[in-house]
Order: sequence, then C-alpha cells, then structure tokens
Amino acid sequence: MKMLLLGFLSFIAYSTSLDEVRSLYPKAKDDASITNTLAEKLSGISQDDAIELYGYKGAVLTLKANRAKAVKDKKGFFKEGVSILEAAIASEPGNIELRFIRLSVQENAPKIVKYNDAIDSDKGFILDHFTEIKDGSLKKMIRNYIQGSKVFTDEEKSAL
Repeated sequence: MKMLLLGFLSFIAYSTSLDEVRSLYPKAKDDASITNTLAEKLSGISQDDAIELYGYKGAVLTLKANRAKAVKDKKGFFKEGVSILEAAIASEPGNIELRFIRLSVQENAPKIVKYNDAIDSDKGFILDHFTEIKDGSLKKMIRNYIQGSKVFTDEEKSAL
C-alpha cells in the first residue's frame, strides 16, 4: 500500500512539475527571472528523469546563454543546452514535445551559432503529428508558438 501511495505521489509531482514548466517556458524567452527560475527548477533533472523535462532543461540553458555576459559563459551554456536537448531527442525521436522544444530553440538561436539544421524536419514533424497530441495544454502551447513563428506559413498556421 505504501508503494502504491508513493508511486501516486511521485506521479502527481511529475505532472505538476511538467505542467509548471510548460506554462513558464513560453514566457522565459522574454523574462530573465523566469529563465532563472526554470533553470533552478530543472537543475537536478537528468536523462533518467522525464525526458520532456530533460529537453526543457537543455532549452533553458540555451536561453541562459543569451543573457550571459562573458563569451565563455554564452558558449558554455549554449553547448551544454544543445547537447542535452539533442540527447533527449536521440532517446525519443518521435516525441513531438521534444521536437517542438528544439524547433523553438533553433528558430530563436543566433545565426552565428549555426544551430538551425533541423528546423524543416521538426516543422514537418509537428505539422504531421499535431492532431495526435492528446494533452490540451501542450497542444495549446504549441499552437500559440506556431501562430507567432516565422518558419510557419500563414496557410500552415490557419490549418491548425
């Protein structure tokens, strides 16, 4: 009975945590305090945890790179973030949320870092699998992102 209760409580904690990250992530690009809050919350996440949270951890590190003062820190945060995000996707390449996270990072990454090679494949994957998303909050977050994105055409935006 105790094991069942512990399993249930850890499921609740995971769900809340992923929901919280999903609600904060779209705001983090424009708000350093949200980026720092997410970085702190995700600091203990590893590849052994929920893979989506691991992907968000990588994305948040790339956001920290944008705000770092020293070039060394910028490069370090970005490389670590990309490495984490790519490892998450390698472990679950069919995960639409991870592909969305990578698309959001690549679309907003500075051109000088040359991290944009999967934009078209992630965009296509998202368009092909968007209707399969069961989680309403995830679907809404991705739809909202697409509406403000420059990589999706007006026709693609209206089709969603």
